[in-house]
Amino acid sequence: MKTIINTDKAPAPVGPYNQSVRFGDILFVSGQIAINPANGALPEGLSVEEETEQVMQNLKAILDEAGLSFEDALKVSVFVSDMNNYSRINEVYAKYFNEDTAPARELVEVANLPKFVQVEISLIAGFKK
Repeated sequence: MKTIINTDKAPAPVGPYNQSVRFGDILFVSGQIAINPANGALPEGLSVEEETEQVMQNLKAILDEAGLSFEDALKVSVFVSDMNNYSRINEVYAKYFNEDTAPARELVEVANLPKFVQVEISLIAGFKK
């Protein structure tokens, strides 16, 4: 059974999608960018570290709403506009995961991202039985 899980503590969807969808024991979380959920704005002039921090906070808010945490993440997809920012993004990202139990992940450079941000992250998490 499919259940939609959204929260006002993360940016509202801006199209025909939801922040996350639970299907059985799996939660699929839509890609998040550095939009401030309080006002729906994308702050200008953020460093890649600041963008990544906001993205992780947006993901955390969705996981919290579902009753999960980053420990429940199974797979993370990271999309970046510049592979040269890999280590800077990874430095922030690493604060959210225990290295021994970190999820599977890929990091891919793409030509553009929504609103021309530097980083977008989505994830898949699992519910414990």
